[in-house]
Amino acid sequence: MSYYTAKVQLTQLIDTSKGTKEKSATEIYLVEALSVTEAEAKVINDFKGESMDFEVKAVNSSRIIKIIE
Repeated sequence: MSYYTAKVQLTQLIDTSKGTKEKSATEIYLVEALSVTEAEAKVINDFKGESMDFEVKAVNSSRIIKIIE
């Protein structure tokens, strides 16, 4: 297995005193997978059921070799 970084753009609707506002954020996740395709599928599966919109913007191989716990 290898490690991949997945860049995900999140969009959430926030209620404010002036009405509803869209709030966007970009987050980066570390994913252990066999391929870029599998890493993207794992991210999509992880976000299922969330109330916010998301889009996987990029998946790249990581230079991380091993996670030591």
